[in-house]
Amino acid sequence: MKRSGVWLVAVLVAATVATAGGPANAQKKYDAGASDTAIKIGTIMPFTGPAAAYATIGHTIAAYFKKINAEGGLNGRKLNLIASDDSYNPATTLQQARRLVEDEQVLLIFAGLGTQTNAAIRDYMNARKVPQLFVVG
Repeated sequence: MKRSGVWLVAVLVAATVATAGGPANAQKKYDAGASDTAIKIGTIMPFTGPAAAYATIGHTIAAYFKKINAEGGLNGRKLNLIASDDSYNPATTLQQARRLVEDEQVLLIFAGLGTQTNAAIRDYMNARKVPQLFVVG
């Protein structure tokens, strides 16, 4: 092999070793609630209380996520829905949001119900940099 060929092989070997996934390269950085295998999603619904009729939305979301998971998930990741009951009470909504974010470490809050209840958690969610996606009503 010519000298330039040896140099090329050495460079290719060095590049392969450098990108082969040593400890620093093997670790992926995700936000809380996300991993290679799952995504934790929270929802806060009035499963009880004066707006309990809207709990159907929460049950429908859970059923749809179950269907997605049965079909292999989202890009191979399971969607783990953690549903909380706030009885349509803004003070309870804030307590449940804190529990979902701090204790359960969800990636986001999905389809929370109610203007007053979502307004009660907006500042907290923004401060924690946790999205509220698809707010319902």
